[in-house]
Amino acid sequence: MNRRLFIQAGAIGSLAASAPFLIAAHAQTTPAAGQKRQRIVIQVSDNDPAKWNLALNNAKNLQEDVGAANVDIEIVAYGPGIGMLKLESPTGARIADAMKANVKVLACENTMRGQKLTKDDMLGGISYVPAGVTEIMRRQIEGWAYLRP
Repeated sequence: MNRRLFIQAGAIGSLAASAPFLIAAHAQTTPAAGQKRQRIVIQVSDNDPAKWNLALNNAKNLQEDVGAANVDIEIVAYGPGIGMLKLESPTGARIADAMKANVKVLACENTMRGQKLTKDDMLGGISYVPAGVTEIMRRQIEGWAYLRP
């Protein structure tokens, strides 16, 4: 009989111990009343698949941690970083997956003009801004967090 009580107490203890984690998991997917959405702009200015994969990992991890419904994410590419947004990009499939998960990917039109690129040269589904640096600055003024992996 004592053994039975011990098992039951252990089960109750396990449930009680996991309750904070269950509550935290629920909080990550449900915005609190009056809570502002979190917003982050991620700069990618390197023509390096590893940097792009790091930026994409950061975006995915952030969505998993705070809940995708609770965060707006923009990845802004300019300068050499625009290379990974071309049609033949080695990171194209991951970028497409990120966009399906509501990560906004923006290409700098100044850089595109400088590199003689047109929208036909670029991955489908990306968005465009006149100047990547200006977009990042504007977002920071609006209170967005900034990340450069």
